[in-house]
Amino acid sequence: MKRYKTVDEYLDNQSQWQEELRELRAVVLSTELQECVKWGAPCYEFDGKNIVGMAGFKSYFGLWFHNGALLKDTGGVLINAQDGKTKALRQWRFKSKQDIKKRAIKAYIKEAIELQQQGKSVKPARNAPIEVPAELKKALAKNRGAQKAFTALRPGLQREYANYIAEAKRDETKLKRVGKILPMILDGIGLNDKYRNC
Repeated sequence: MKRYKTVDEYLDNQSQWQEELRELRAVVLSTELQECVKWGAPCYEFDGKNIVGMAGFKSYFGLWFHNGALLKDTGGVLINAQDGKTKALRQWRFKSKQDIKKRAIKAYIKEAIELQQQGKSVKPARNAPIEVPAELKKALAKNRGAQKAFTALRPGLQREYANYIAEAKRDETKLKRVGKILPMILDGIGLNDKYRNC
């Protein structure tokens, strides 16, 4: 995925939904939120905290609320795109310009800002046991340096690596991923470190 530096650059490079995303952007900018780019896509913050992001996909364009699970969702429009995996994030998907209901969007954003001002957020599950998949265990057992480096990582980074392997459906994919991450583990870096300071 291309990493854009500005929202204008992001929008200019959209092959579809360009007009719709510009209209959605105008709605979001009519609120108190400040615009930035994170993870290569438009993101909107309040007091330096992520409130909502915006992006276009193949079959829809939409907003995602970073603490959407806490919103009342009076319109019943929010969905969990990865049920059972995603705790806080909720998407609002649009299929056409007519789906952009300015008043409703602004109401959801207002509620999200209020939750942020109250200090409410979905806290990640901490201290849950880390289940290291067999493929990763085997590779670490064969490489003492990697085993030592993995053990030295903080638990959150260990969990990222374990989940990355466990999420793969096919055995070949799991083994390919193990090969990819071993050098990163040896370097003492996390799987998603490159995205943390976007």
